[in-house]
Order: sequence, then C-alpha cells, then structure tokens
Amino acid sequence: MIPAGRPFPGSRGACFAQNLTRNSNTTSGLKSFKQPTTLNDPRQFPVKAKVSPQKLIDRYKKGQSDAVSLLHQLAQVLQFHLEIKETIASGDLQKLCFAFCVVIDGVEYKTGTGINKKEARLKAATLALEEFLPSMENSSLPDTTETKIPVNKQIPHAVRAQLSRLMSCHPQFSGCAGTIAAFVLQASSECKVVALGTGGFNTRESISSDGRIVHDSHAVVTARRSLMRYLYRNLLMFYSKNPTLSQQSVYQHKSNSNLLCLKTGISLHLYVNSLPKGAAVIPSKLYLNPLSISAWKVNSEIGLHLMVEGKVVSVLSSAVENFAYKVVSMSTADKITQWQVIGYQGALLSHFIEPIYVQSILIGDSCCTDVRGMEVSVCQRVEGVTSQLPMFYCMMRPQISLVPSVATCTTSSNQLTLGINWSEGDSTSEVVDGLEGKTVEESPFKSGTTLASRLCKAAMLHRFKLVAKEAQRHDLLATSSYREAKRMAKAYQEAKSVLRAYLRQQGFGSWLEKVSVILGIVLYQTLISMLVRLFSL
Repeated sequence: MIPAGRPFPGSRGACFAQNLTRNSNTTSGLKSFKQPTTLNDPRQFPVKAKVSPQKLIDRYKKGQSDAVSLLHQLAQVLQFHLEIKETIASGDLQKLCFAFCVVIDGVEYKTGTGINKKEARLKAATLALEEFLPSMENSSLPDTTETKIPVNKQIPHAVRAQLSRLMSCHPQFSGCAGTIAAFVLQASSECKVVALGTGGFNTRESISSDGRIVHDSHAVVTARRSLMRYLYRNLLMFYSKNPTLSQQSVYQHKSNSNLLCLKTGISLHLYVNSLPKGAAVIPSKLYLNPLSISAWKVNSEIGLHLMVEGKVVSVLSSAVENFAYKVVSMSTADKITQWQVIGYQGALLSHFIEPIYVQSILIGDSCCTDVRGMEVSVCQRVEGVTSQLPMFYCMMRPQISLVPSVATCTTSSNQLTLGINWSEGDSTSEVVDGLEGKTVEESPFKSGTTLASRLCKAAMLHRFKLVAKEAQRHDLLATSSYREAKRMAKAYQEAKSVLRAYLRQQGFGSWLEKVSVILGIVLYQTLISMLVRLFSL
C-alpha cells in the first residue's frame, strides 16, 4: 500500500489534477439543479442552444475542431441519431488497417481506414462530413435558437410512467421504489422503458456455487440484468420461425459480421435516480485546488472503489485487506465505466450480438449540482483505451446530463432491503431481498419454491442455452457451466482484460477479481472448520 502523500506508481493523478484545474468552475460558478414540481417545468429543459450549427461548422472549417467532435456537436444540437461504428475494410486492406463508418439517422456513409482506431474514426467522420455538410447546408440550417431538447424530457416522463404502472398494480411495494435505474430504448422520436430496477444492497450470503443467489442488488446492476433478459427475449424473437415475431425484434444482421446488432435508428439510454456511488462523487477540494493534493490522493478519489456493507471504499485503501471474507462488489460508477467500454450485454450475449452501449446517462438526483465527477469517472479515466481494444469494442462517450427525479430517494424502513426488477415482456414485477439474494415470498412473480430470482446466473444460463438452441449454435450448447460459456467469449474477455490492465497501469487500482473473493471465503471457512475441530478434540 502506498502511503498518503507519495505518488502511486504509474499514476496519472497529477495529469488529472491539472485537467480538473483547467476545466472546473469555482464554487460561485457551479450551477445548482433544483428538482421541479412537475415534468413540464420548462426551467429544467433549456430552449436556447449555446452555439448554432453554422458556428460549429465554421469552427471546423477553420481547423478549431476535428470531424468527430463536430459530428457529436451537431447530433446534440440538431437531435439526429449518430453512430461511428467499426466495420471491415475491403480487399487487401482487411488485415492491414482498422475501418470505421458513420451512420446518421440510418444513412451509412463511406468507410474510413487508418493504422489505428483513432485515425480510422477521424477519417470516417471526415468522409461523412464531406457528404453530409453540403446536403445540410443546401436544405438550409434550422434556427436552433428555439430548438428544444425532447429526449431529456421524454425519458424521465417514460420512466415515471412505467414505475407508476408497476406500483399501481402492487402498491404494497411502493416503499422500495426510492432508488431506481432504468434503460430506455429510443426509436425515431419515441422513448420506451425496456428494463427497470430498484435496490441498494449486496447479499450477506456467501458466494453461491450453483448461481442461484443474486449478490449485487443495487438499482443500476438490477436494471442492467433486467436489460439482459430483454435482450435474450429479443434474440428468441429474432431466431423464431415466426416471421412476424422476427421482424418485431430489435436486432438486424450485419453484412460484414456474424454477430447481430441493434437495428439502425435504435439507441439506448440510462436513467439513474441518484448519482452513482464511487469515483463519480468527486469531493469539492478536487474542483477548487487539485494541485494542492498529492497524486496518490487524487487517484484514491477518482480511482476504483468497492462497495461492502453499505460503505464505499477505495481499492487503494488499506481497509480493503479486511474484506477477504465479505461479499463485496465494485462501485456502481466503476461498473458503468466498464460497461461503456465492453458493453452492457455481458459475456454470454456477446456470442450473438455486438457490444451495446448507452448513448446518454441521465441523472435525476435533486442534490446533484453538476456531472463533472461522472464525466471523469466514465470518460476521462478510460479515454485512451479504445486503440487497444478488439474489433467492435470502444470507449463510448455518453452524453451526461441532469434531469428531473422520477421518485424521492426515500425508502420505507420495513422494505429497506427490497428491490424490484422488471423488463418489457414481463407480466409482473419481481421483488428480491438484497440481503438474502432471493425472491421474497410475497413477490408478485416467483420462479419456484427455491425462490431463486429470475436475474440469477442460473436463470441467465438457461436463457443462454435456449437462444443457442434456436440459433443452432451447437458449440455453445456443449458448454457445461456459466463460467465456461463466459470464457468462450474470447473478444469480450480480451476487451475486459485490456480495460482492467489499462486502469491498473494508469494508477486507478486493480479491479476486484471474484475468484480471489471466493478463495478468501473458502480459506476463511476452512480455517473456521479446522479451529472447531481442534477445540472439539
């Protein structure tokens, strides 16, 4: 453990401190965010665009911004759907360079190539602008001085409406809806909630060997596992022999890949009711005078964090040594950071689909005044990792913003440990006790007498096998365990290893390996058994 006041080996702390000094506001400059009384409060949704499209284009033409930046800026101002996705170069270039293409509202532009991913993305963006800008200018640029931002308003409204529907059916569980996260699918101008979760606990049970215990029941993790159920359900629809069902799926084939991807024009967004715990919560001292703080201290604050027994602890802290026998998990902010690089689909789904990322993260925390910490956690910590990742993986930079809260962050004392999960297609919600890691007896949905949650690993493996059968993937049907199926997802595992090595090399600490936690528990239990036998002699 590196003592306080000394730099952590390989640390980027000083660099981040300088960036924070350059980019942060003073206390008086921070804009406060107040929760509106209704979703229709116009104060929460600015109607004035900061910069017009023409000014953005002029800056680009003068060399003051690059093509990738301009595309993202125009997408935000003009509200069009933008993708810059990796593809395959044609002919002899396939093995010699990387290739990307730009997709704007379903229209795919020319492929750009380069010796690394950054160069290929920039070339693709440049080629796209060569076609896009003339057509946009010829059709006259819209006056954005009164342009509204509908997505930020639609998403909280959709989440609140879905939560209200679930609670109206089972009002006895309304007390456990205080912490909520939801994934929202946007297609065209419509926003639809497809997965939802509430909760805030890790289980107190030991690591389960049969995969029937849910160990992390925090809202974002629960919502993400609900999203995975939604993705599995749509895979079964896609591979169905019923053409109507197949057409209703969110997936489509790609001409240059064996993997499926989301249909063109569909984007995913994440809503959270509170600022994710961990590195996203940056202390004010890092805003005001970061250079007065040691590099080790900076990295301790914005590095990786663990969640154990309701507490958030830096992995660089000496206190971590006391957690060998406790069930711990990485912080919510760290998990979101990882998912924005390796995708929200997980290892098993990676056998069938390309990585799935969220385009925006909306924070409905009325106590949160800005999103600087979230941007550092999710974007800046991993901004240089893309060039090292395998094909189809990248650091997807989401648009992060503050929006109205859809529920008060208070939970009934007798439902404090309970959490709700739901995904589109479910007939009703399931209620899980976070401390037990199992469904409660009173839950509207129960999968069986064992009370194993539909979010547990065993349930996910069952869905994986169903999809493998429909997709006629006999190699995957032969897998004997959840762990083996995960290991077979080579590209996903490579991306995960690259990311974790990158975080470690930058001085943010080591990612918690579940194997080491399991080993610690086994050793602890073995030691207890030996002592019991010794004293019984």
